[in-house]
Amino acid sequence: MRKPVIIVAGTRPECVKMAPLYFALRESATLAPVFLATGQHRQMLDQTLTAVGITPDYDLNLMAPDQTLADLTVRALWAIGDFLARRAAGDPVPPAAVLVQGDTTTVLAAALAAFYANIPVGHVEAGLRTGNMRSPFPEEMNRRLTAPLARWHFCPTPLARENLLREGIAPAACHVTGNTGIDALLRVRERLAARDASLGAPAAAAAQLAARCQIPAAFAERYLAAAGGAAATGAGASPWLLVTGHRRESFGSGFENICRAILRLVESYPELGVLYPVHLNPRVQEPVRRLLGGHPRIALVPPAAYEDFIWLLDRCRFALSDSGGVQEEAPSLGKPVLVLRETTERPEGVAAGTCELVGADADKIVAAAGALLDDPAEYARRAALKNPYGDGAAAARIRAILERDLAA
Repeated sequence: MRKPVIIVAGTRPECVKMAPLYFALRESATLAPVFLATGQHRQMLDQTLTAVGITPDYDLNLMAPDQTLADLTVRALWAIGDFLARRAAGDPVPPAAVLVQGDTTTVLAAALAAFYANIPVGHVEAGLRTGNMRSPFPEEMNRRLTAPLARWHFCPTPLARENLLREGIAPAACHVTGNTGIDALLRVRERLAARDASLGAPAAAAAQLAARCQIPAAFAERYLAAAGGAAATGAGASPWLLVTGHRRESFGSGFENICRAILRLVESYPELGVLYPVHLNPRVQEPVRRLLGGHPRIALVPPAAYEDFIWLLDRCRFALSDSGGVQEEAPSLGKPVLVLRETTERPEGVAAGTCELVGADADKIVAAAGALLDDPAEYARRAALKNPYGDGAAAARIRAILERDLAA
């Protein structure tokens, strides 16, 4: 009988990056994936589960209005611990492992619950560090506290492995696998190319996506209808930027500064458009809609489904984002990223030149964006740099390690 491996996900990024591993384990002769959704981010998680084709085996539905980090942590720890206890008591084969991904509250709670239940933990995307416990908050703390609880550390890069070794993690437990997010991205890009080809004219794909994402028709016609991702940089194409932001450290004046930088850019570049899928958190919505709402070349839309977001990322000129996932995905698509953070746990992208840290400093954002908009040679150089985060085979490597170590 195949041994159950519990895959835990509570947010959109976790779902995206665990999906390739879930499907890889479904093909295993010895291990069987069990998908546990915590519902930490309910709407965006459900949207992504549908996009990747996963129906959770169990759903804890933990999201509550105005939940604090302490509330969520306590409820997640209790609920996941109760779930694991019931599985261990009621199934003929108890869980062989629990897999978590990244640095969310779900990750820390699941790792601690599994540790209490004496179930080995595998940490996907292990070893990322900024060196600042408050940036990002609380993610840096979550991933640091998860490390000593894990048996397997699946590191996306050699630098991530080095970080763990410096913290005293055993070398044999640290495996450089690449990032499963790149696995997901490459598969989605293939599906999108096939879908768009079936629609014929590029404008048809743009119109369908605009309707799904609630993008104003005038914006879509001007900025999205060009053929292919490369058209966004071609002669005569109207440039547009893709923006995302959600980090707690930017709440308040940080988001106001980012919005003021965006306004300065559209005022300085009369052809420039900005598409901003606005995070659902009210502390993001309020300043963004107050400062940017109503501008004819700035489209504020709801968060896009994963496949639609990749379609957009593939066609923008470049991205402004505080997302870790975007820092990994954009280089695979040849898109530079201005990182709206003071620190990053993904320094490989900065070292490679595909990403640039600009924080929430309006002057830095405007200067860095201007360099990419004004200098075609500099843009081309940064767009051509190699992605340091993987080759699309991370999930297969992780499956092979688990099959080997759980064979007994």
